[in-house]
Parts: sequence; C-alpha cells; structure tokens
Amino acid sequence: MLIFGEHDEKTIDQLRQVAERAERVALMADGHVGYGMPIGGVAAYRDKVSVMGNGFDIACGNAAIRTEVGMESLGGSEAQAGRRLTELADEIQHSISFGVGLRNRSDDAPTDHPLFMDPAWHAIPREQRKELKAKARTQLGTVGSGNHYVDVFADEEGWIWVGVHFGSRGLGHTVASAFLALGQGRRWGERAPEQEVLLPLDQPLGHDYWHLMELAGQYAYAGREWVARKVVGILGGKELETVHNHHNYSWRETHDGQEFIVVRKGATPAFPGQQGFIGGSMGDDAVIVQGTQEPDAATADLQREALFSTVHGAGRVMSRTEAAGKRKWKTGEIIRPGRISPEMMREWVNRKGVVLRGGGLDESPHAYRRLPEVLAAQGGTVEILHTLRPLIVVMAGENEFDPYKD
Repeated sequence: MLIFGEHDEKTIDQLRQVAERAERVALMADGHVGYGMPIGGVAAYRDKVSVMGNGFDIACGNAAIRTEVGMESLGGSEAQAGRRLTELADEIQHSISFGVGLRNRSDDAPTDHPLFMDPAWHAIPREQRKELKAKARTQLGTVGSGNHYVDVFADEEGWIWVGVHFGSRGLGHTVASAFLALGQGRRWGERAPEQEVLLPLDQPLGHDYWHLMELAGQYAYAGREWVARKVVGILGGKELETVHNHHNYSWRETHDGQEFIVVRKGATPAFPGQQGFIGGSMGDDAVIVQGTQEPDAATADLQREALFSTVHGAGRVMSRTEAAGKRKWKTGEIIRPGRISPEMMREWVNRKGVVLRGGGLDESPHAYRRLPEVLAAQGGTVEILHTLRPLIVVMAGENEFDPYKD
C-alpha cells in the first residue's frame, strides 16, 4: 500500500478498506476522503470494475490547450491588459454554460456528435434511453458548478493556455447511480446506498457498465475539447498542443506482466513521457507534467508501485461546509459561518492578479493544499514541463449544488 504525502486517518482507513478488495492500491499526495474510495486513490482489480471507484462523475478530467497567442496581445500596459482580460472573462462567462441543470446555449453546440450513435446506448433500458440521450445532447459542452472551471493561463514564456475541468455531467451520474442500484439487486433508477459495488466484466452487468463507462468517457472528452476550443476561439488563437486526461476512470493495463483493471479516482495517469494537466486552485499556478522518463532505480520503483499515476489537483484541506459554512437551501441564509470570508478570498485572488467570475468560498485557495508541495511529495515520479499562471478563472456562481460534480 503506497502512500504519497500526509493524510488524515479517515482517508487512510478508506484506502485500507479498498485494499481489502483490490490486488494493489496507492494514494496520491492530494488525497482526501471520497465516496467509497479516497480521492487520489488508485486500485488494481482482476477482471472487475469498481462503480464507486469511478464515482458519480465518470470520466471527470482536465484538458489544456496551448495557443500561439502571447501576453503581448493583451496590450502594452498593465491597465490595457487588465481591461482586455476583463472583457475576455465576461465573454467566456456569457458564451459557456456554467451552473446546475443548464443546457448548452451556443449555436454551435455539438449536439450531433458521433458518440450519440454509439451502440453502448442500447445498454440503457429503452424507457430511460430516449430521455437520457436527450438530456445528454443538451448538456454536452456545459461545465456545471462545484470545482469545475474554465481558466486562461500564461506559461513561463508568456504563451497563453486554456484549461478546463469537468466530466460527463448528467450522463455519467445517471449511469453510476443506476449501476450502484443494479449491483445491489435494485432496479434502474432506484436509490441505493453509497457503498462499493464490484462488477465482474464477464457478467452482463459488468459488461454493460464498462461500455457505458467508455461512452461517458467519449462524452467527457468531447465536452472538454469543445469548451476549450470555444475559448481558444474567443481569444482569437489557434490550437498548437492539447493535453487531455481523465482522472475518474478505469483502464485495462498490464503491470509487472499481469493484467489488471486499474481505477484512478482523482488521480492522473502518468506513464513515462505521458503528459497531464494538473490544476491548483482559483488563486494558484497549474502545471503541465509528464511521467518521469529516465528515473533512477528508486523513482522507477515508486512509479511502478503507484501504477504510473500522479495527483489530479492540489487536494482539499477543508470540506465545503467547513470552508463556506452552512446555509438554508431555499433562502441562502447563513446558518453557520465557515472558516473563509469573502474578504479573505478576494485578497488572495486580487494579490495573484486573477480576473475571477463566479466561484464560491468553498473553492477559495484557502480550502486547498499548495500544488508545489503536493507535487514534491510525489517523489520525482513526474516532471514539470510548464508552470501556468492563472489570468482568468470562470466558474459557476456561489451556493450552487451540483449533483454531477466529482
């Protein structure tokens, strides 16, 4: 049981419970308690797939695009750059759908994407299939809320990048909820306890879940790439390089000569030379990394034990309620204040020079670890290729509950 970094006992206990069922487990340095399996956890199974391991936001992940647009395009003075960034933030917020239960309102929304013809749809009962497909069409290319975002960055050489983070929206949530129920002997659409369900892939339930998981993966990839490219267009740029990864997903992989089903829950694949985009927080740098290509013997052992995985973000140090407090659902009235005030969040973001649209106190940088420390705890298993300084962060507004977030 490989553990990077330091974690509270609840997170370690949750990993131990996973280890009782899995062949191999590891925990990344950004880990914290999740549903059934810790966020930042990696587990290898034999011919079985974990419904709770993939989670409710199947195929949540990150995508980043490097453009040929440079910082000089924002204007020659600090004031000009500030005005231009403000204009761009407003246009991104207007053009992309952020929030709960929204449809993609753009004229060029990808409603006719080939994934809607995938035969995996037939694994959904006929009476639910039409409605779910219709919902998926309207939601494709929406970002949602919670910790999901669209960011504009500048790298160390002044080139502009676009980064996004979200998953398979209502499609993935519906699939996860349905198979959580089916795996406990209940019916599609029936509520079920949030407990681990392992589905053998040689059985009908496991077979169908796997193909719908892959469909959700296609859906998430299509949505993230559409949003990121839409923002590149708003910037007036061209796509030069794309880095794109799931971090709530399962893969068939061979490790040490043995075949496994490897689930990464809030963990990024990081085979030697494989690139990944890892966000920090609304007021911290992000990075482009790759799995270390020429490690020393000790680091190579760590990479193998980690099943060639790394962090997916900085990792929370406060729950959402601890950070933002508790409010009445209908009125928004504060019942119990949190540890973070609006003034604290504004001071941090302003000091960093970020133009922020949306975002609640539960997403303040105070609620997260510092990404450089998290990466350092990974023991040299990844190499930093680019450091990305946030210029614009766009998220859903405060106090929105998103059932589809990871």
